[in-house]
Amino acid sequence: MGFRINTNVDALNAYYALAKVNKETATSQLRLASGKRINNVADDTSGFNIGKSLEGKIAVMKAAQNNVSGAKNLLSTAEGSLLSVNDLLIKVEGKLSDSTNPTADRSALASDIKSLATEVQSILETTKFNNTSLLTGAGDAKSGFAFQVGNSYTDKITLDFATAILSGSSSNFNTSLSNFENVSQTSLTTSGTITTLQGNLSTLKSEVTAALGKIGNFVQRLDIKEETLNISMSNAQASTSRLFDADMAMEQLNATRGSILGQAATSMVAQLNSAPQAVLSLFR
Repeated sequence: MGFRINTNVDALNAYYALAKVNKETATSQLRLASGKRINNVADDTSGFNIGKSLEGKIAVMKAAQNNVSGAKNLLSTAEGSLLSVNDLLIKVEGKLSDSTNPTADRSALASDIKSLATEVQSILETTKFNNTSLLTGAGDAKSGFAFQVGNSYTDKITLDFATAILSGSSSNFNTSLSNFENVSQTSLTTSGTITTLQGNLSTLKSEVTAALGKIGNFVQRLDIKEETLNISMSNAQASTSRLFDADMAMEQLNATRGSILGQAATSMVAQLNSAPQAVLSLFR
């Protein structure tokens, strides 16, 4: 050290070292307090940008997960109704078979068949999900219900499981059901008419079975989508964690190191600040 007192260079250098240590210690303490490695954009600009992009994708995937659950619930609602319709058609099949018995009460059988067909129509009209008709009407019910089920807005699945049985989409189904709703005792006494009704029943059962098959296929696809989303979200969250989450053990080590260095640097600043007093010995 020279005998210059106007500018205490050594003390300044010690002060700058102390300021640096204090800044590093404060950074580690903030990370310990927040649990985050990046608390300000300046901490890691590129990491911050990448992490926020990943967070956006995670938000989209969470929404897609909710969509998958909603789609499954919609399909479950439709499936329950179609299973009920299928059961009623089986009963109609039994009544139609009974009508071939000459000793049967065809008037009562006709009344039963009309009641069952009316109930089928009622189920189709009242099957709704969130006030949206699933088995009758136009719009989404006719063209299919579109759900986003991936991490991209273009990754969608369209649930067009019952287009064949919707009003206006298939005259075969509606005509067949109408024939049963208007069946009469006379209809059940004519072999040709019974044959026609049997053909109508085959059409109804075939369309309902096809719709149930589509529902099963859609549920399988949604299960796969859900599993894929879970894996993608797990990977994205792991990447976000590596970018944003602080290593608590390492930050504790850095904070302790900084605390010790800070105390030592403070002591050195004090000593170096008073060192130029040695100059006074020249004036004795």
